[in-house]
Amino acid sequence: MSLKEHINKDTIPKHVAIIMDGNGRWAKQKGFLRTFGHENGTKTVKKIVEACTKLGVENLTLYAFSTENWNRPKFEVEALMKLLVSSLKKETQTFLDNNIRLNAIGTLSKLPNSTRKELDHVISLTKENHKMTLTLALSYGSREELLNVVKNISDKVKNNIISIDTIDESIINQHLYTHDLPDVDLLIRTSGEHRISNFLLWQIAYAELFFTDVLWPDFTEEHLYEAIISYQKRERRFGKTSEQIKNQ
Repeated sequence: MSLKEHINKDTIPKHVAIIMDGNGRWAKQKGFLRTFGHENGTKTVKKIVEACTKLGVENLTLYAFSTENWNRPKFEVEALMKLLVSSLKKETQTFLDNNIRLNAIGTLSKLPNSTRKELDHVISLTKENHKMTLTLALSYGSREELLNVVKNISDKVKNNIISIDTIDESIINQHLYTHDLPDVDLLIRTSGEHRISNFLLWQIAYAELFFTDVLWPDFTEEHLYEAIISYQKRERRFGKTSEQIKNQ
């Protein structure tokens, strides 16, 4: 019996974020180039996106390419960008058929023109879809995001657009890349690494964390269900006591 049968449909996390790690190691273990791992990783993306849609997850954010990933070998970066373009073209109809809105966050201006053009095209085609928002974090780094927030708010204070006395969490949220998304409920990281790697540092303040040794190309729907069941077993108190939560 699938673990899916044990999932409580009433407490599905509204926002799941995934650090998709392990493509390179998966390929090296099999004697192939790292790019072979990335290619197989896209197959996992498709499966997990479709599984999340069927479960009723409203927001799925995938860490696809970090600001630090630009430091990888040129041929690998170029292969990743080409793979992104081909994947977008291949999955556009899937997004339309499943009512999925594509979104992207990060320093998108750094992406190659061909990549940015295809990304913008699919984002525009799916902008009216509303069953699930799929966000790709591309050329993304949370520290850079927060630095931009500080700069933008400071500039508005300087120009009397915002009063310094009115700055609160909501003001910061409005200036994040994720200003139209809720905070993350469940963060999943594959490949056995137990770190956040500069991903959504502000947005995961109260997220439940799930780490698995499974490499991303081997991550299946059953592993996703396992993570969600683990999430549903936890008591999310947000600073309150257990008694307060039970009496709500």
